[in-house]
Amino acid sequence: MDILAALRQEEAKFQKQADVAKQQLDTVRAAIKILGRGVASNSEPIGKKKRVMSAAARAKISKATKERWAKFRAAKAKGKR
Repeated sequence: MDILAALRQEEAKFQKQADVAKQQLDTVRAAIKILGRGVASNSEPIGKKKRVMSAAARAKISKATKERWAKFRAAKAKGKR
């Protein structure tokens, strides 16, 4: 086999790979286009918005949790004696 024939064979192999990649790319673009229709025009995320909690609310929850655990541990320690 001469060099020119080998190069043509490699070219044909790469062209086939390029055709497969182009077909996959077209499929992905079609899916994006279809899914893009369902998204709101202002690009808001689909689903619920993330809830934001103030620092005061987090502190209040933290304090209540610590008090509950302290009460639990005290009751547990009382039962061991």
